Amino acid sequence: MPKLLILGAGIYQVPLIQKAKEMGFYTIAASYPGPYPGLSLADKVYYTDTTDAEGILRLSQAEHIDGICTTGTDVAVKSIGFVCDALNLPGISYNSASLATDKACMKQAFQEGGVSTASFRRVFSEKEALCAFSDLQPPVIVKATDSSGSRGIMRADTEEQLFSAYRLARSVTKKPYVLVEKFLIGHEIGIDGLLQDGKWKLFLPHDKFMYKAGNTSIPAGHSFPFPCSFELFQEMKEQMTAAARSLGLDHCAVNADILLCNNQVYLLEMGARAGATGIPELISCCTGIDYYEQIIKNAVGKTVSFEHFQETPCISRLLFSPHGGTLTHIGDDILQKFQTSSTTFQLDYKEGDHIQTAANGTDRIGCIIHRGVPGQDLKSLNQELEQIVAIIHSNLFVDGTPLLHDL
Repeated sequence: MPKLLILGAGIYQVPLIQKAKEMGFYTIAASYPGPYPGLSLADKVYYTDTTDAEGILRLSQAEHIDGICTTGTDVAVKSIGFVCDALNLPGISYNSASLATDKACMKQAFQEGGVSTASFRRVFSEKEALCAFSDLQPPVIVKATDSSGSRGIMRADTEEQLFSAYRLARSVTKKPYVLVEKFLIGHEIGIDGLLQDGKWKLFLPHDKFMYKAGNTSIPAGHSFPFPCSFELFQEMKEQMTAAARSLGLDHCAVNADILLCNNQVYLLEMGARAGATGIPELISCCTGIDYYEQIIKNAVGKTVSFEHFQETPCISRLLFSPHGGTLTHIGDDILQKFQTSSTTFQLDYKEGDHIQTAANGTDRIGCIIHRGVPGQDLKSLNQELEQIVAIIHSNLFVDGTPLLHDL
């Protein structure tokens, strides 16, 4: 039985573990100890730090794995590259993984590769941050360079906000520097794809919804497909190809943030893994081809294919709470009500659990995915989803109060 090592066992890795088992793999999960749902699903578990590349290599060698992968998180990508290099496995290289998991190094690579991207500065102190703020002209956005899920990211319009944003980013990062980037005004979308043998096997732009938590915007949902002209699609693909080339990405899933500004395409970030917030499920819905299966095939060197699919519109929404507290009540049958052929509702908590005030993407409390029919317009699909979200919010109570619907 072939062995697949999956890094992480949280809510975003659960479907990957399940699909690997369906495909006949012996699944090994490496994860920090904790209440992670994937730990009970994997055939074998190693409680370890997934960022410890040498430790992950040792267990990979001991288990004689046939492939290694993850989804929805950046923290373990460097370990994947380290193992793929050492064991000559299909997948991203360590050098590429290092570039793709440090936003400052990534931006430098973009700049050197001729990729259209916002101006930026790497800063090591508040004084340097202030100089960057002056040079770039506010507003700017300050980012921890080695985090995901919108952790350590904040917009700054004033010097006071700049210092707060700098301290937040430094509290999150393991690096001695943070990124200060010019904040561009435009329409932000996402692009997910899969690279194999230097070619885009999948390339799907998608619109996104944002949840405002203070000065931080959290991705809170996506819709597929993204309606655009042929010319814009080609420009996005050219910029994405140049960005992937600048990072040396291949044999990996790709998740990127793009800003459309005055008919210009600006690449904000590019991750070397599949997106979170229900994106793999949406890709599966949109294409009719299981995306987790293709990620696993890519990890073990099998040919992936997304040919001859008919785009089906679909949309997702994450649930957040504007205040922390105890989930005191879940309305009768609400979980079953939205498990239909067109809608899937996943609640990450149960009655009596404590939930966090929304501050970043990891604070989600659930996810809804709603499928349309081929040819349906996204406006009507979104209206249907809004009605579903409103019903769910009215049936979830935090400290005795219905969850607010404030997206």
